Amino acid sequence: MSNGRIRLPHEISASIVAFATVFLLLSPLHMPTWAIFITWAGTFLQGGPSIANAISMITATTTGAGFAVAAVLLNRETGTMFGTGEFARTLALGVVIFFVNGTLLATGRLKPFALIPGMFFGFASTFATYFGGFGYDGGNLGAAFISAAAMCALGPLCAVLGLRLQFAPPPAPEPEQHLTEEVAPSTT
Repeated sequence: MSNGRIRLPHEISASIVAFATVFLLLSPLHMPTWAIFITWAGTFLQGGPSIANAISMITATTTGAGFAVAAVLLNRETGTMFGTGEFARTLALGVVIFFVNGTLLATGRLKPFALIPGMFFGFASTFATYFGGFGYDGGNLGAAFISAAAMCALGPLCAVLGLRLQFAPPPAPEPEQHLTEEVAPSTT
């Protein structure tokens, strides 16, 4: 505060951003705002906001959301392959999760998808959105994918906004560089 500018603690600036996201919960959007907080925290686990970290997080969470859609669709098709009882349906879901999870982890071996925790952020956010009835069209799998992926993508942006709202002082000016006289070589 030596230059007279206010500097908010990150706890306050991040809370202002969090406060603003709550309004996305209102109808008709009813968005899964918790996904923003998951990827906001994930951004700081990556080392903080940067373009590279945002691209990595958004790629990973969107991919994970896609795997969640695949798991739901596969379970719809195979959910009764062992019967219609509760144990049989649970076993069928377990088989689907086994294969989808293994495929997700194997995909993480590819460099663009290497942020495996981010894929799980997207996967879990999509499941919670779909099965919780959140999103702009609750219970619609496509809307759950779009809603969860969009909220996950806002996390890195909110991390940047939280830091920007600190009203941190501008960087100090660079010190003046003094030119040294070049001495011409002697001709003697």
